[in-house]
Amino acid sequence: MANALRALTPNTTRPQDVPADVLVVGFTESGPEGSGTRLEASQLLALADAAQAVGFTGSSMATVMLPAPAGFKARAVLLVGLGDFTADLLEDAETSEAAHEALRRAAGTALRTVERRHSVALALPTTDDSAAEAVATGALLGAYTYDSYKSASTTEPGALTMLTVEDHGAAVRNAGLIAQAVNRTRDLVNQPPADLYPESMAQEFATQAKERRLKVTVIDDKALRERGFGGLTGVGQGSPRGPRLVKLEYSPKKALKHMALVGKGITFDSGGLSLKPPASMEEMKSDMAGAAAVGQALFAIADLQLPVRVTAWLALAENMPGGSAQRPSDVLKMYGGTTVEVTNTDAEGRLVLADGLVAAQEEDPDLVIDVATLTGAQIVALGERTSGVMGTTGARNRVVLAGQAAGEPVWPMPLPEELRRGLDSHTADLKNAGPRPGGMLLAGVFLGEFVTSEQAWAHIDVAGPAFNGHGAWGYTPKEGTGVPVRTLIEVARGLSTTDAEE
Repeated sequence: MANALRALTPNTTRPQDVPADVLVVGFTESGPEGSGTRLEASQLLALADAAQAVGFTGSSMATVMLPAPAGFKARAVLLVGLGDFTADLLEDAETSEAAHEALRRAAGTALRTVERRHSVALALPTTDDSAAEAVATGALLGAYTYDSYKSASTTEPGALTMLTVEDHGAAVRNAGLIAQAVNRTRDLVNQPPADLYPESMAQEFATQAKERRLKVTVIDDKALRERGFGGLTGVGQGSPRGPRLVKLEYSPKKALKHMALVGKGITFDSGGLSLKPPASMEEMKSDMAGAAAVGQALFAIADLQLPVRVTAWLALAENMPGGSAQRPSDVLKMYGGTTVEVTNTDAEGRLVLADGLVAAQEEDPDLVIDVATLTGAQIVALGERTSGVMGTTGARNRVVLAGQAAGEPVWPMPLPEELRRGLDSHTADLKNAGPRPGGMLLAGVFLGEFVTSEQAWAHIDVAGPAFNGHGAWGYTPKEGTGVPVRTLIEVARGLSTTDAEE
């Protein structure tokens, strides 16, 4: 991954004294927001008058570029909408999460609006460390671009500064580490599948692990077959580029809890012999987003030095319809011994995840979370921005709360016991696909067959949220989004300070 990530520098200089190309100022439905910015009353009034002249109302994520009024050293001022935000919302536990998300989206919108070459100074409300982290995270995510395959030379980014009243250096540093992990995930999701395949993806993670002196283990296709990883072997056998299982380990000395992450890493999904329609393949380079997210989340947790042990299992395969591909009616013997009749080779993600889930539980973690772009039914049920989470009640709720805090929408979904009969097989212990109704939930029920009754476990289906096939918005770019890296980091933060028993 060659993409350079933009850096952000905190600065306590007054906004009016910064000679940037663009000064960004938040604007609410009530006018310019000066809380925590050192903007003077006369300057706020000048901005309000200018906004009124062009009909700018401050609606959420709206923008308008204005010549800088007298008294500002910046060349231009970009007003970015904060909607009904007020600084008081940051201090109320019931409203702070939404207020932080408003700051993230405003900062991200601003950075997407300005030209990459311009120097930018952010004068958004940073009244405490949490607000400062939100602004910095949104800005760094909004500044993301993917141009590794552009033939034209890229423009070096201009300086990016966040203006604060007090020193929020630690919060800005944390935001930088989190944003880097999200943006690395985006890079992987955006990379063409001709260049990103199980072996090369495994090598990329091995390199990044060694840079951090973390333990990494890569199990190749031959070893997977010999050790009985039937899901990975079966899915990957239709491609000449064999599957891999990557294990990453972060084990700080003071860790009291252990979280295991399992990620679906289908580097390209043709559907196998149950071939997808051509239009349905266009975005299938993103089918490895779950594995990318769990691996990069582990790196961020290590970079943040959170006191929680984390292992990540990346189940990598390419689902292709080659001459040796698995067939509908084949029976796979999964890792751990369960047999599965394959009735749909396009329901492959749950097969590789099953192998990873069984392997992850061998170490008795306190919490297991798997992440996957698993079902189109998730998009039908919850849309393209909200992930569905299933699992044991406590683990599921922990993920929901973490997603709310991180600004990544997650909705709790059930695992109805009556759906299990839809996976009954006359030939094997179960089959990998069943009736169409409740498809997202049925996939979760399938995965639950590979989780012990004592294990705290959550399954996150990010089929829609992991890849944005439409226009960019807020701090979310087109294509790879990096969901749910920030949620996983937030779960780890919680585990480092609370009891993980569910």
